[in-house]
Amino acid sequence: MPLIKFLPEDTKIDFVGARYYAFAVDGMLLLAAIISIFFHGFNLGIDFTGGVLMQVKSAQTIDIGAVRHEVDSIGFGEAELQFIGGGACDTPVNSCVLIRVQPKANQSGEAVAGAIKQKLGNAFTYRNAQVIGPKVSSELFRDGVVATILAVLMIAIYVAVRFEWQYGIGAVVATGHDVFVTAGMFSVFHLDFTLTSVAALLTLAGYSINDTVVVFDRIRENRRKFKRMRLYDLINLSTNQMLSRTILTSAATASSMIPLLVFGGPALFDFTAAILFGIVVGTFSSTYVAAALLLYLPAPAGTKTEAAAAS
Repeated sequence: MPLIKFLPEDTKIDFVGARYYAFAVDGMLLLAAIISIFFHGFNLGIDFTGGVLMQVKSAQTIDIGAVRHEVDSIGFGEAELQFIGGGACDTPVNSCVLIRVQPKANQSGEAVAGAIKQKLGNAFTYRNAQVIGPKVSSELFRDGVVATILAVLMIAIYVAVRFEWQYGIGAVVATGHDVFVTAGMFSVFHLDFTLTSVAALLTLAGYSINDTVVVFDRIRENRRKFKRMRLYDLINLSTNQMLSRTILTSAATASSMIPLLVFGGPALFDFTAAILFGIVVGTFSSTYVAAALLLYLPAPAGTKTEAAAAS
């Protein structure tokens, strides 16, 4: 029995012919990201600005939602909570919470600890507050940026070795574009940029290159089958053949993120929003940009160029 088809098997969309429109859209997204990052920067979270850490323990399972509500009501600049139960806290699972807060102006670590103890009461055991200075936090931000850049470069090197160097350039441009534009989204919408945001960007880089490699692999396969086909038509054929797979993969991934976006609360909102935005941008660049860039590079070995096809 044939599988359900969401698209015709033999689509003939001229993706390459629409590349200039795609480049224009990409250019506007890049410009918006560059302007926002240059003038507004990022709304750095506690991970990158410093703050106060404090552990809260209980003999019973902690309702982290209720604790988060109480801490937020104190009015700190920002507050993050996460379970660290088990061996890390010598308590049963979900019975120890790490609270990270951004103090108010001129508020010491002791004052933060006192405010939290007063709000939560005597039902918990508290450990001394630990202050993380801005120097350590700035190093985390720098390391996060370096890790993201290195990830994109290593991906490009892999593609260049796995295929040919032309494909590596297309991969680094497309993947770097997706990561940078998604980072720009954090700046444009003033979302908190934390270590979780870096994780979202690295996740997106892996997702984006997966889509791109699938199209590249089909181009290489068709290049062996249709030795006299010009590169323009080869890219269009390969992209159309993989269109159904691309759309289904993107839709399936997005559908798994939407419940987290809607019901995950503030702790997961920025992460899932970045992934969803990146899925859209990554699918667009994999379909319209990555392969089209091959037209502006020396033709891969065994590919018929337009000039050769005309002769």
